[in-house]
Amino acid sequence: MIKMAFFDAKPYEVEAFKKWSTDDIQIRYMEHKLNAQTVDSAKGCDVVCAFVNDTIDGEVLEELQKLGVKLVAMRCAGYNNLDLKALGDLKAVRVPAYSPHAVAEHAMALLLTLNRKTHKAYNRTREFNFSLNGLTGVDLYGKTVGVVGTGRIGRMFIDICRGFGMKVIAYDMYPAEGIDYVDLDTLFRESDFISLHCPLTDETHHLVDEKRFAIMKDSAILINTSRGALVDSVALVEALWNKQLRAVGLDVYEEEANYFFEDCSGEIIDDATLQLLVSMPNVLLTSHQAFLTEEALSNIAETTLNNVKEFMLNGNLVNEIK
Repeated sequence: MIKMAFFDAKPYEVEAFKKWSTDDIQIRYMEHKLNAQTVDSAKGCDVVCAFVNDTIDGEVLEELQKLGVKLVAMRCAGYNNLDLKALGDLKAVRVPAYSPHAVAEHAMALLLTLNRKTHKAYNRTREFNFSLNGLTGVDLYGKTVGVVGTGRIGRMFIDICRGFGMKVIAYDMYPAEGIDYVDLDTLFRESDFISLHCPLTDETHHLVDEKRFAIMKDSAILINTSRGALVDSVALVEALWNKQLRAVGLDVYEEEANYFFEDCSGEIIDDATLQLLVSMPNVLLTSHQAFLTEEALSNIAETTLNNVKEFMLNGNLVNEIK
């Protein structure tokens, strides 16, 4: 019997995993996140299943090894919260692709909502306010969209944009065929809309900073559905104050770990930057939900459990993180 400690479990995840679970894996679902204070919850387990806001640093990994854990199974594509250099004898796997359609479609949903202000129109009509003042958008057709990162999700987003008749320019260190690539400064300077679809690395940390905001069109809309720290949040607030861009859609935030996925409606948020962003009329913030479709949840559960069984039963490291 394989025993797995499942941290930061949410009801929609538990439902998906139960559909794919089999008798050879016993899952211990826990609501708390994995960190130095909670790592002992993995005692007696062979596998730890973690998500994007768990803390998997050297201290946690050292303790996991002492507890006899053999595998860290990330149920997501990104793993910037996992200290690879501190893995030691532990192995790590991930879900490299669960539904690129889900994230790409959410990015477009953010762009469409910000442009045509449908969220504001919804609130108005609920109060029988049918005025159109302040709701003017622009045609997407013929506009230039800059896509940073042309992996699976980035290419799906490009396909959607082309369906709207938009001109696409892109940046990626590993170009794909059939896409018009430019350097980053050109992309930020020429794009009417910019969407981020790249992983968080040392090179991409604060990719969008004060200098990049300064060269953007003041009519531009920025979308980020990848990782929060791609955008310097303090610089973003300054840019919005200075009207250096028209709007921003965020599904991620660089200090999101203490808030996203949780109900904080009864608390005072002690993050001044987050409070400012939420209060701004041209900021649309969602809580890291771009992945949240039935298809994606099913794929995540199936792939994660297959990764675990392949390693524990056959010694195979499918989707290994190296």
